Amino acid sequence: MFQAGSIIGHRRRRHLDSSGTYARILFVDFSSAFNTIRPALLQDKLSQLSVPASLCRWITHFLTDRRQYVRLGKTVSDSVSISTGSPQGCVLSPLLFSLYTNCCTSSHQSVKLIKFADDTTLIGLISNGDETAHRREESHSPFAPPCPHGLPITIADSFRFLGTTITRDLKWEPTISSLIKKAQQRMFFLRKLRKLKLPPRMLAQFYTAIIESILTSSITVWFAGATVRDRLRLQRVVRAAEKVIGCRLPSIQDLYISRTWRRAGRITADPSHPGHGLVSPLPSGRRLRSIRTKTSRYMNSFFPSAIRLLNTK
Repeated sequence: MFQAGSIIGHRRRRHLDSSGTYARILFVDFSSAFNTIRPALLQDKLSQLSVPASLCRWITHFLTDRRQYVRLGKTVSDSVSISTGSPQGCVLSPLLFSLYTNCCTSSHQSVKLIKFADDTTLIGLISNGDETAHRREESHSPFAPPCPHGLPITIADSFRFLGTTITRDLKWEPTISSLIKKAQQRMFFLRKLRKLKLPPRMLAQFYTAIIESILTSSITVWFAGATVRDRLRLQRVVRAAEKVIGCRLPSIQDLYISRTWRRAGRITADPSHPGHGLVSPLPSGRRLRSIRTKTSRYMNSFFPSAIRLLNTK
């Protein structure tokens, strides 16, 4: 989730760091995506990807002739045989669908395609050199929504992508407000547990697992770009939990720093990560190469801020 969100944000902000640029993002959510997998076609695609033949046959056998039935109380329906799709909830299903759609790629240099299981995102990066964009700007005509196969695409001011709200103005207030609302709802249970006289250690464990995990959801993506007001709103939830538990808790700032160090360290150690080239060391090997930025929006995105943080260690 972090990888998809951070890469989308970085490519968009890096492009918009220059004047006269635009970005269009198309979010595609396939309906019943896992149910569209055809085992025979999947086996052919796995073979083309050099997957061992024995494993290909095992996967095909796993997806073929699956028996399913419905149980309601003591009543059981007749079973039916299913030989298409991949079971919902199966840990293999997202991977199999990603391999099944591996041939879906972008053919244009300015269009970036990012896939996360059945969530597909197209990022169109429009520059000054794009004559179509230039003519549209000169004529002041509104942007017409595309209509592939005659089906209009809805234009939205914001979109919830993998738990993070991406807005037209690239601000994080909707995401932070949503996280705070969820955390405050769970504070009710923390107060109930205190009334049951649970020890502070167990209350702190509950806070870490149920409340802190919400406040820090994708924190490395949005915290550096959050406003001072939004950071104070987040910290107020932490202070309220401290009063209930009766002990000090890690601040939102400290949690962001520790998560960023951990995430950046993993990216640095993983050459296959799409962002690995962005955290390259200088010839001296003691510091990372800084990313040049023109706007505070790009400067406060994950990769530039993570590099600054690592260089201060």
